[in-house]
Amino acid sequence: METPLAASQPGPKLEKQVRDKFTVALIQMSCGPEPADNLTKALDRVSDAARKGADVVCLPELFKTQYFCQREDAALFDLAEPIPGAGTEKLAAAAQKNKVVLIASLFEKRAPGLYHNTAAVFDSDGVLRGIYRKMHIPDDPLYYEKFYFTPGDLGFKAFDTSAGKLGTLVCWDQWYPEGARLTALQGASILFYPTAIGWHPAEKAEVGEAQHDAWRTIQRAHAIANGVYVGVVNRVGFETGNVRGNSVPGKGLEFWGGSFFCDPFGRVLAEASHDKEEILLGEVDLHQLEEIRRNWPFLRDRRIDSYAPITSRMIDEK
Repeated sequence: METPLAASQPGPKLEKQVRDKFTVALIQMSCGPEPADNLTKALDRVSDAARKGADVVCLPELFKTQYFCQREDAALFDLAEPIPGAGTEKLAAAAQKNKVVLIASLFEKRAPGLYHNTAAVFDSDGVLRGIYRKMHIPDDPLYYEKFYFTPGDLGFKAFDTSAGKLGTLVCWDQWYPEGARLTALQGASILFYPTAIGWHPAEKAEVGEAQHDAWRTIQRAHAIANGVYVGVVNRVGFETGNVRGNSVPGKGLEFWGGSFFCDPFGRVLAEASHDKEEILLGEVDLHQLEEIRRNWPFLRDRRIDSYAPITSRMIDEK
Protein backbone atom coordinates (compact mmCIF):
# COMPACT_ATOMS: atom_id res chain seq x y z
CA MET A 1 0.00 0.00 0.00
CA GLU A 2 1.39 3.37 -0.95
CA THR A 3 1.80 6.00 1.73
CA PRO A 4 0.69 9.55 0.90
CA LEU A 5 4.38 10.54 0.79
CA ALA A 6 5.35 7.86 -1.68
CA ALA A 7 2.28 8.27 -3.84
CA SER A 8 3.48 11.31 -5.71
CA GLN A 9 6.27 13.84 -5.76
CA PRO A 10 5.78 16.73 -5.99
CA GLY A 11 2.16 15.55 -6.01
CA PRO A 12 -0.81 16.03 -8.31
CA LYS A 13 -1.57 19.50 -9.56
CA LEU A 14 -3.89 21.24 -7.14
CA GLU A 15 -7.11 22.75 -8.40
CA LYS A 16 -6.80 26.51 -8.34
CA GLN A 17 -9.00 27.48 -5.41
CA VAL A 18 -7.38 30.42 -3.69
CA ARG A 19 -8.39 30.88 -0.07
CA ASP A 20 -8.92 34.44 1.12
CA LYS A 21 -7.74 33.68 4.66
CA PHE A 22 -5.87 30.92 6.47
CA THR A 23 -4.33 30.46 9.90
CA VAL A 24 -0.67 29.64 10.48
CA ALA A 25 0.93 28.20 13.61
CA LEU A 26 4.58 28.60 14.62
CA ILE A 27 5.80 25.89 17.00
CA GLN A 28 8.39 27.37 19.38
CA MET A 29 9.90 24.45 21.30
CA SER A 30 12.95 23.25 23.20
CA CYS A 31 14.91 20.23 21.97
CA GLY A 32 16.40 17.43 24.03
CA PRO A 33 19.20 14.92 23.35
CA GLU A 34 16.98 12.16 21.89
CA PRO A 35 15.73 12.68 18.32
CA ALA A 36 12.79 10.30 18.77
CA ASP A 37 11.55 12.29 21.78
CA ASN A 38 11.83 15.57 19.88
CA LEU A 39 9.86 14.16 16.97
CA THR A 40 7.13 12.91 19.31
CA LYS A 41 6.93 16.32 20.98
CA ALA A 42 6.78 18.09 17.61
CA LEU A 43 4.00 15.86 16.32
CA ASP A 44 2.02 16.45 19.52
CA ARG A 45 2.43 20.21 18.98
CA VAL A 46 1.22 19.86 15.39
CA SER A 47 -1.95 18.19 16.65
CA ASP A 48 -2.38 20.93 19.27
CA ALA A 49 -2.01 23.62 16.61
CA ALA A 50 -4.58 21.92 14.38
CA ARG A 51 -7.06 21.81 17.27
CA LYS A 52 -6.52 25.56 17.69
CA GLY A 53 -7.53 26.09 14.06
CA ALA A 54 -4.20 26.13 12.21
CA ASP A 55 -4.20 25.42 8.48
CA VAL A 56 -0.40 25.67 8.11
CA VAL A 57 2.14 24.65 10.77
CA CYS A 58 5.87 25.39 10.78
CA LEU A 59 8.43 23.69 13.05
CA PRO A 60 11.83 25.17 14.05
CA GLU A 61 15.07 24.48 12.20
CA LEU A 62 16.51 20.98 12.78
CA PHE A 63 13.88 20.37 15.46
CA LYS A 64 14.62 16.64 15.77
CA THR A 65 17.94 17.21 17.59
CA GLN A 66 19.72 19.65 19.79
CA TYR A 67 21.74 22.05 17.68
CA PHE A 68 24.66 19.74 16.92
CA CYS A 69 26.60 22.22 14.75
CA GLN A 70 28.28 23.61 17.86
CA ARG A 71 31.19 21.28 17.08
CA GLU A 72 32.66 19.43 14.12
CA ASP A 73 32.15 15.71 14.63
CA ALA A 74 31.93 13.30 11.70
CA ALA A 75 29.94 10.83 13.80
CA LEU A 76 27.04 13.29 13.84
CA PHE A 77 26.42 12.72 10.13
CA ASP A 78 24.60 9.61 11.38
CA LEU A 79 21.78 11.93 12.44
CA ALA A 80 20.94 12.68 8.80
CA GLU A 81 18.03 11.00 7.05
CA PRO A 82 16.91 10.48 3.46
CA ILE A 83 13.97 12.39 2.01
CA PRO A 84 11.64 10.60 1.56
CA GLY A 85 12.30 8.14 4.36
CA ALA A 86 10.95 6.74 7.61
CA GLY A 87 11.01 10.15 9.34
CA THR A 88 9.19 11.98 6.59
CA GLU A 89 6.55 9.25 6.50
CA LYS A 90 5.64 10.18 10.09
CA LEU A 91 5.52 13.86 9.23
CA ALA A 92 3.38 13.16 6.16
CA ALA A 93 0.99 11.07 8.26
CA ALA A 94 0.72 13.89 10.81
CA ALA A 95 -0.06 16.44 8.08
CA GLN A 96 -2.76 14.16 6.66
CA LYS A 97 -4.24 13.23 10.03
CA ASN A 98 -4.47 16.85 11.17
CA LYS A 99 -5.37 18.22 7.73
CA VAL A 100 -2.63 20.86 7.85
CA VAL A 101 0.17 21.97 5.59
CA LEU A 102 3.34 21.12 7.51
CA ILE A 103 6.81 22.67 7.09
CA ALA A 104 9.58 20.61 8.69
CA SER A 105 13.30 21.38 8.73
CA LEU A 106 15.45 18.23 8.45
CA PHE A 107 19.07 17.11 8.23
CA GLU A 108 18.92 15.51 4.78
CA LYS A 109 21.19 12.67 3.66
CA ARG A 110 21.18 13.03 -0.10
CA ALA A 111 24.01 10.56 -0.78
CA PRO A 112 27.00 9.20 1.14
CA GLY A 113 29.08 12.25 2.06
CA LEU A 114 26.47 14.71 0.73
CA TYR A 115 24.13 16.36 3.23
CA HIS A 116 21.79 19.35 3.27
CA ASN A 117 19.80 21.46 5.72
CA THR A 118 16.41 20.98 4.11
CA ALA A 119 12.85 22.18 4.65
CA ALA A 120 10.19 19.71 3.52
CA VAL A 121 6.67 20.93 2.70
CA PHE A 122 3.84 18.44 3.23
CA ASP A 123 0.33 19.25 2.06
CA SER A 124 -2.81 18.61 4.07
CA ASP A 125 -3.32 15.32 2.22
CA GLY A 126 0.12 14.11 3.36
CA VAL A 127 1.77 14.52 -0.03
CA LEU A 128 5.27 15.98 -0.12
CA ARG A 129 4.89 19.10 -2.28
CA GLY A 130 8.61 19.69 -2.44
CA ILE A 131 11.78 20.55 -0.57
CA TYR A 132 13.90 23.64 -0.16
CA ARG A 133 17.61 23.23 0.59
CA LYS A 134 19.15 26.01 2.67
CA MET A 135 21.16 28.22 0.34
CA HIS A 136 23.25 30.31 2.72
CA ILE A 137 25.41 28.29 5.12
CA PRO A 138 27.08 30.03 8.11
CA ASP A 139 30.45 29.29 9.68
CA ASP A 140 30.77 31.08 13.00
CA PRO A 141 31.81 30.08 16.52
CA LEU A 142 29.38 27.34 17.66
CA TYR A 143 27.60 27.54 14.29
CA TYR A 144 29.89 25.28 12.24
CA GLU A 145 27.35 24.50 9.55
CA LYS A 146 29.74 24.44 6.61
CA PHE A 147 31.19 21.23 8.06
CA TYR A 148 27.81 19.51 7.79
CA PHE A 149 25.75 21.10 5.02
CA THR A 150 26.26 21.46 1.29
CA PRO A 151 24.68 24.72 0.02
CA GLY A 152 21.30 24.23 -1.60
CA ASP A 153 21.10 23.68 -5.36
CA LEU A 154 17.36 23.95 -5.94
CA GLY A 155 17.14 27.73 -5.84
CA PHE A 156 14.44 29.69 -4.07
CA LYS A 157 10.98 28.18 -4.33
CA ALA A 158 7.31 28.79 -3.65
CA PHE A 159 5.07 25.76 -3.19
CA ASP A 160 1.47 25.24 -4.25
CA THR A 161 -0.49 23.91 -1.28
CA SER A 162 -4.10 23.60 -0.17
CA ALA A 163 -3.62 26.93 1.66
CA GLY A 164 -2.18 28.68 -1.40
CA LYS A 165 1.38 29.51 -2.40
CA LEU A 166 3.90 29.45 0.44
CA GLY A 167 7.63 30.02 0.56
CA THR A 168 10.16 28.77 3.06
CA LEU A 169 13.78 29.68 3.63
CA VAL A 170 15.94 28.55 6.55
CA CYS A 171 17.66 30.53 9.34
CA TRP A 172 20.83 32.15 7.90
CA ASP A 173 18.84 32.81 4.70
CA GLN A 174 16.88 35.35 6.75
CA TRP A 175 19.66 37.93 6.44
CA TYR A 176 19.57 37.99 2.62
CA PRO A 177 16.97 40.16 0.84
CA GLU A 178 17.63 38.38 -2.46
CA GLY A 179 16.18 35.09 -1.21
CA ALA A 180 13.06 36.75 0.15
CA ARG A 181 12.54 38.69 -3.09
CA LEU A 182 12.98 35.72 -5.40
CA THR A 183 10.58 33.63 -3.34
CA ALA A 184 7.97 36.38 -3.18
CA LEU A 185 8.21 36.93 -6.94
CA GLN A 186 7.01 33.34 -7.42
CA GLY A 187 3.70 34.22 -5.78
CA ALA A 188 4.23 33.27 -2.14
CA SER A 189 1.83 35.09 0.18
CA ILE A 190 3.92 34.23 3.26
CA LEU A 191 7.58 33.48 3.86
CA PHE A 192 8.44 31.03 6.64
CA TYR A 193 11.83 31.04 8.34
CA PRO A 194 12.47 27.93 10.48
CA THR A 195 15.34 29.04 12.70
CA ALA A 196 17.88 28.04 15.35
CA ILE A 197 19.48 31.24 16.60
CA GLY A 198 20.68 32.26 20.02
CA TRP A 199 23.11 34.18 22.15
CA HIS A 200 26.61 33.21 23.14
CA PRO A 201 26.04 33.71 26.89
CA ALA A 202 29.32 35.59 27.31
CA GLU A 203 28.19 38.19 24.73
CA LYS A 204 24.57 38.57 25.77
CA ALA A 205 24.96 41.46 28.20
CA GLU A 206 26.99 43.54 25.74
CA VAL A 207 25.41 42.88 22.35
CA GLY A 208 22.46 40.55 22.93
CA GLU A 209 19.74 43.18 22.64
CA ALA A 210 21.26 44.59 19.44
CA GLN A 211 21.61 41.13 17.90
CA HIS A 212 17.99 40.26 18.55
CA ASP A 213 16.79 43.64 17.29
CA ALA A 214 18.75 43.29 14.03
CA TRP A 215 17.32 39.79 13.49
CA ARG A 216 13.77 40.98 14.07
CA THR A 217 14.22 44.09 11.94
CA ILE A 218 15.66 42.39 8.85
CA GLN A 219 12.76 39.97 8.66
CA ARG A 220 10.13 42.64 9.15
CA ALA A 221 11.87 44.43 6.29
CA HIS A 222 11.39 41.37 4.05
CA ALA A 223 7.65 41.58 4.72
CA ILE A 224 7.52 45.29 3.88
CA ALA A 225 9.75 45.21 0.79
CA ASN A 226 7.90 42.29 -0.76
CA GLY A 227 4.34 42.84 0.45
CA VAL A 228 4.10 39.42 2.12
CA TYR A 229 3.44 37.96 5.53
CA VAL A 230 6.43 36.55 7.39
CA GLY A 231 6.45 33.78 9.99
CA VAL A 232 9.66 33.16 11.96
CA VAL A 233 9.91 30.17 14.29
CA ASN A 234 12.84 29.66 16.67
CA ARG A 235 13.69 27.19 19.44
CA VAL A 236 14.21 28.02 23.13
CA GLY A 237 16.50 26.80 25.88
CA PHE A 238 20.20 26.53 26.65
CA GLU A 239 21.97 23.84 24.62
CA THR A 240 25.50 22.48 24.54
CA GLY A 241 24.94 20.44 21.40
CA ASN A 242 24.06 17.49 23.60
CA VAL A 243 23.13 14.69 21.22
CA ARG A 244 22.81 11.33 22.96
CA GLY A 245 25.10 12.35 25.79
CA ASN A 246 27.76 14.26 23.81
CA SER A 247 28.23 17.98 24.31
CA VAL A 248 30.72 20.80 23.93
CA PRO A 249 32.50 21.18 27.31
CA GLY A 250 32.25 24.66 28.78
CA LYS A 251 30.29 26.07 25.86
CA GLY A 252 26.72 26.44 24.75
CA LEU A 253 24.07 28.65 23.18
CA GLU A 254 21.01 30.27 24.72
CA PHE A 255 18.38 30.10 22.00
CA TRP A 256 16.36 33.29 22.23
CA GLY A 257 12.93 32.17 21.05
CA GLY A 258 11.12 35.35 20.03
CA SER A 259 9.22 33.65 17.21
CA PHE A 260 6.94 36.15 15.51
CA PHE A 261 4.38 36.68 12.77
CA CYS A 262 4.07 39.95 10.87
CA ASP A 263 1.87 41.34 8.11
CA PRO A 264 2.94 42.88 4.74
CA PHE A 265 3.29 46.27 6.43
CA GLY A 266 5.82 44.80 8.85
CA ARG A 267 3.49 45.02 11.83
CA VAL A 268 4.18 42.28 14.37
CA LEU A 269 0.80 40.65 15.00
CA ALA A 270 1.98 37.91 17.35
CA GLU A 271 5.28 37.35 19.17
CA ALA A 272 6.54 34.68 21.55
CA SER A 273 8.65 34.99 24.68
CA HIS A 274 12.39 34.45 24.88
CA ASP A 275 12.25 31.41 27.16
CA LYS A 276 8.98 29.47 26.89
CA GLU A 277 7.58 26.83 24.58
CA GLU A 278 4.61 28.31 22.74
CA ILE A 279 2.28 27.81 19.79
CA LEU A 280 1.97 31.15 18.03
CA LEU A 281 -1.05 31.72 15.76
CA GLY A 282 -1.57 34.29 13.02
CA GLU A 283 -3.92 34.88 10.12
CA VAL A 284 -2.93 35.45 6.50
CA ASP A 285 -5.51 37.69 4.81
CA LEU A 286 -5.01 37.97 1.05
CA HIS A 287 -7.38 40.94 0.79
CA GLN A 288 -5.21 42.87 3.26
CA LEU A 289 -2.09 41.80 1.36
CA GLU A 290 -3.51 43.22 -1.87
CA GLU A 291 -4.66 46.41 -0.19
CA ILE A 292 -1.18 47.04 1.21
CA ARG A 293 0.46 46.33 -2.15
CA ARG A 294 -1.92 48.75 -3.90
CA ASN A 295 -0.85 51.56 -1.58
CA TRP A 296 2.83 50.56 -1.35
CA PRO A 297 3.49 49.20 -4.88
CA PHE A 298 7.13 48.26 -4.43
CA LEU A 299 6.91 45.35 -6.87
CA ARG A 300 5.36 47.57 -9.53
CA ASP A 301 8.09 50.22 -9.27
CA ARG A 302 11.09 47.93 -9.39
CA ARG A 303 13.67 48.92 -12.05
CA ILE A 304 14.31 45.42 -13.35
CA ASP A 305 16.27 46.89 -16.27
CA SER A 306 18.94 48.17 -13.87
CA TYR A 307 19.59 45.29 -11.48
CA ALA A 308 21.98 43.07 -13.45
CA PRO A 309 25.01 44.03 -11.31
CA ILE A 310 23.37 42.41 -8.27
CA THR A 311 24.88 39.11 -9.42
CA SER A 312 28.39 40.48 -8.83
CA ARG A 313 30.22 39.70 -5.57
CA MET A 314 31.35 43.34 -5.49
CA ILE A 315 31.11 46.15 -8.02
CA ASP A 316 34.70 47.27 -8.43
CA GLU A 317 35.57 50.65 -9.85
CA LYS A 318 36.98 50.44 -13.37
